[in-house]
Amino acid sequence: MFGQLRKDIQAALDRDPAATSALEVILAYPGFHAICFHRVAHWLYLRGLRILPRLISHIGRFLTGIEIHPGARIGQGFFIDHGMGVVIGETTEIGDSVTLFQGVTLGGTGKEKGKRHPTIGNNVVIAADATILGAITVGDNAIVGSGAVVIRPVPPNSTVVGVPGRVVKREGVKIPTIDLHHDKIPDPVAEMFNSFHRRVDELEHRLEELEKKGETEGS
Repeated sequence: MFGQLRKDIQAALDRDPAATSALEVILAYPGFHAICFHRVAHWLYLRGLRILPRLISHIGRFLTGIEIHPGARIGQGFFIDHGMGVVIGETTEIGDSVTLFQGVTLGGTGKEKGKRHPTIGNNVVIAADATILGAITVGDNAIVGSGAVVIRPVPPNSTVVGVPGRVVKREGVKIPTIDLHHDKIPDPVAEMFNSFHRRVDELEHRLEELEKKGETEGS
């Protein structure tokens, strides 16, 4: 467990340019605090205890804003950046060197027993406010974009964006689809107003023509 925590500290140092020292991570990183609570709670959970691990998890949630069920299995080098609002369900499995940002939900669907939460591969990055639901697998080296809602398996080495989530890049090759770069996303509200403006211009032009025609016929 302590070896895993050392790798969690190193993960924060490697992936967060704002981290200046291991001491800063230990004292001031809620993501690291949450994983510390979880490592202890999970160790107790594996030994058949239930109430004490849940209590530790609840304390961790109260102090960090990050909720991790004691039953979740989390690999080495795990890093939660910022972290507020992160939720990780009971049967979630997370591989090594995974990065989560604030607001991520790894949740279940329905009330079925058994495996009902996602399995996350190695070296996966899940951006802010993304939601991954159900017993699906996110493959190694995948990237889940901010705000995506993923309900289907994600192949390895893929990038997923949108609601519902869809693969836009695989093995480094872009898949033909709408361009979803943040600076190029269509603005439906602006397009609607532009359409209204064009329609008003057309109607004004036709009205002018009718007025001129009426004046000509009257004379």
